[in-house]
Amino acid sequence: MLRSLVVVSLAASAALLAACGTSANLDATSLLRQSEAAMGGAALKSIQFTTRGSGSTFGQAFESGMAWPRLNYPLLTRLVDYENAALREDFGRSRAEPNGGGAIPLMGLGEQRATTFVRGDLAWNLVGGNPAPAPVARFDRQHDIWTTPHGVLKAALRNAASASRRTEGGQTRSVVSFRQPGVLSASVWIGADGLVERVEALRPHPVLGDVASVTHYSDYRDFGGVKFPMRIRQSQGSFEVLDLAVQEVLPNAPVDITVPDAVRNASERVSAEKVTDGIWFLAGGSHNSVAIEMADHLMVVEAPLHDGRAAAVLAEAKKLAPGKPVRFVVNSHHHFDHSGGLRAAAAEGATLVTSARAQPYFERVLANPNSIAPDLLARSGRQVSILGVSGKRVFADTTRTVEVHEFTGSIHAQGMLMVHLPKERLLIQADAYTPAPAGSAPPAVANANHVNLVDNIERLRLGVDRILPLHGRVVPLADLHAAIGRR
Repeated sequence: MLRSLVVVSLAASAALLAACGTSANLDATSLLRQSEAAMGGAALKSIQFTTRGSGSTFGQAFESGMAWPRLNYPLLTRLVDYENAALREDFGRSRAEPNGGGAIPLMGLGEQRATTFVRGDLAWNLVGGNPAPAPVARFDRQHDIWTTPHGVLKAALRNAASASRRTEGGQTRSVVSFRQPGVLSASVWIGADGLVERVEALRPHPVLGDVASVTHYSDYRDFGGVKFPMRIRQSQGSFEVLDLAVQEVLPNAPVDITVPDAVRNASERVSAEKVTDGIWFLAGGSHNSVAIEMADHLMVVEAPLHDGRAAAVLAEAKKLAPGKPVRFVVNSHHHFDHSGGLRAAAAEGATLVTSARAQPYFERVLANPNSIAPDLLARSGRQVSILGVSGKRVFADTTRTVEVHEFTGSIHAQGMLMVHLPKERLLIQADAYTPAPAGSAPPAVANANHVNLVDNIERLRLGVDRILPLHGRVVPLADLHAAIGRR
């Protein structure tokens, strides 16, 4: 009996070693070519697919660390140009839950419609029919090209892939892994029929560092010899972002995605408007910041979007007060568009001032490596220092007093902070109120975020003459009151 067990054990070991040897010697290129043939993708230069379903707003969680706010997608169309590494996306989407951020109208108040692009390393949006650079979206949109079922095979074939066999749920699949320098690393799971079932990827992100995504493809159908999945499910940063039913597929769709001159020639521009002595409103982009001069240092409110924007803001602030370092950078809230420059601020040596409830989240995610496209923090070698605010915190010296207050009752985000300068009677805030163009009539229904801001100003008994919004223009408090129908 013992002898038979030994024989069985040796046989099993031999089989395992043989299997490992087979995995080690798998020819990734042959596997990819076979998969490409099974999917009809060898001659595929472009593809357009139209979908509908559900999803969520990546990076706009109501509370840091929670799932992204859920959305409805009545329309999402992607046109992918593999030859030129280009993508156009048209979508309409609306909220499926009331809380959380993003540019989507509040619950029940309509849809957000948008058209977005990327070609190579340049990303942009259409805003009012005009192209607007969107460099922060570059990595996301490149990811969307090279994780499509056919795109991931093309990327793997170009990038010295390796292959292995993996067993999951009793089924063995081929897994091909590769790294596209500066863009992403990915593993593509290929079924016995040669169809792409799953893509696991890492890509750079200004807040999360190397952020993981998993995309599942199923229910393939044939479109003129090209097989394409009829269901697409995707998660990013551990939470679902898409669950789409494909309605229409057009292989080798006509495509002409050309980079506009306004995008090709764009650079980060920071305009400094002096609000009063030692306080400057830093605008010139979609997101504003504020520089506050103290006796021997600077405070900057908001390091938005990504390294490029935040570095330009910090450089401009230091020019305005020569010789004074940026010691504190205040973050209004944890949404990615408002926290995307915190790594750059930490690389500068600044202490980050966040809400206490978001502090553990930032300590965790800002410690993540950004290995695919090393950012300013990764290159600086600095450690991140975070100061949490719960309720209220005061920064004061012989020059001025700066109060940082926590919102209550917001539907936009938990732990939102606003900055009050009591002597100057100024209030700095983000997303609770973005002024409408001058001369606009107040909305028929008061925006709940506007009402909440007024409630917080009154609750805290803040003396405010002007609002410095982190979107839009400087306005008197009266404009906020008018926006909620108060005379």
